[in-house]
Amino acid sequence: MKLYTFAPAANALRVEMFLREKNLKLEKVSVNVREDELFKEPFNSMNPFNCVPFLELDDGTIITETISICRYLDEQFESPKLFGNGNKEQAIIDMWNRRIELDGFLPLLHSVRNKTSFFKGKVVPGTRTNINQSPEIVERGIEMYKILLDRIDPHLSKNKFLFGDKFSVADITGHFMFNLSNILKIDFEQNYKNIYRWKLEIESRPSNPIADNN
Repeated sequence: MKLYTFAPAANALRVEMFLREKNLKLEKVSVNVREDELFKEPFNSMNPFNCVPFLELDDGTIITETISICRYLDEQFESPKLFGNGNKEQAIIDMWNRRIELDGFLPLLHSVRNKTSFFKGKVVPGTRTNINQSPEIVERGIEMYKILLDRIDPHLSKNKFLFGDKFSVADITGHFMFNLSNILKIDFEQNYKNIYRWKLEIESRPSNPIADNN
């Protein structure tokens, strides 16, 4: 089993934190996204979506998409089960992960891609196009993020993590949502004290790969 990755990429870091939480060590192949290696062989044939990370199983099967990779690994390896145990836990953790991803992580990801000069010609993940960066997408992503914060701050006044006292994959997604908001220089410490406490809690975990460079 091999994990194809690129350490600075947000989704690659999500999988790295997941691996560390489960104490898993996989063979890793670094693909230099900045040099467009994903568009060259053999990577282009292996993953025509041209994104990292992706997982190659021993039988040659390729699994793309961060959450799909993590779900496969959670099923294959023992505790901690970061997707939860039993139908109820799994449904609630999945609910929070989807909400964080759809209303926070992804809108901010597109905000970053439409704001920073590095992503000119790369606003759509896994492509090289002439699509112009859009200030409207930046603004919309930030507004969606703020709406999400308004909704989850009360929940975190009563819960240590998104699923009570149990750390889960949803918290990992939340952590990298915060990292994207840092890139956009969004300051919410004063207005969202419960979220800020949650943010610091996750940042302090030994599994946090962002801390490697701090």
